[in-house]
Amino acid sequence: MNTSKKNMAKSLRLIATDRQRTNILRAWEQKSIAYLVQKIPSWISSDGLTAIGSIGNLMVAASFVMGAFMGHYWLLLSLPGFFINWFGDSLDGRLAYYRSTPRKWYGFSLDVTVDWIGTILIGLGFTIYAPGIWKYAGFLFVVLYGWEMITAQLRYKIGGQYSIDSGIFGPTEVRLLLATIITIEVFLPGTIQYLATAACLFLLISNFAETRKLLILADARDKEDRLAKEKEQQATRKENA
Repeated sequence: MNTSKKNMAKSLRLIATDRQRTNILRAWEQKSIAYLVQKIPSWISSDGLTAIGSIGNLMVAASFVMGAFMGHYWLLLSLPGFFINWFGDSLDGRLAYYRSTPRKWYGFSLDVTVDWIGTILIGLGFTIYAPGIWKYAGFLFVVLYGWEMITAQLRYKIGGQYSIDSGIFGPTEVRLLLATIITIEVFLPGTIQYLATAACLFLLISNFAETRKLLILADARDKEDRLAKEKEQQATRKENA
């Protein structure tokens, strides 16, 4: 039992490297990831998990297309799709840190690229499923989620600490929200356009709040840099005096 606890503590420490989490479900999620990375077979690599996560996104996008042409119950295919995406996307980078084989910038670049492609595919699938003007909700979701991703990258550049969350809302919460909206649509057809629009409004408000925090952080960084430059100039003048 003590060995199991020690392994879990070590795993939690390793997977937390280079990443700050602020989402509501972070405690449950971190423990789940810490447990799962210990169980991943050695022949499965981080890139393999990234590929698995991409399959999940494809399933979600396909569920919209099949729901449009083959019946709305096909939307339920998105539920295992979201889980598979969470599994691959959440464990790929953390597995590398757990195995002490991280490729920080390669993994960062691949993760952002794959996430963005997946978001586009899901938004495209929604536009195929949604009727009339409601198709624009899918486009708006892609734009707003892209904004959230850009904010995360800028926060990393300015603050030096990478976080994939916007306050208490992270990718896992987004998946659960979308899964809930889609499930309701299966049993109450026609509700998805209203719920999707509400989700976009929530993301819009969240993005404005996070952008405000980002600008405050950027302004503080500018002041620090300016103060450091002034001190450097003063030191140079003293040396030359």
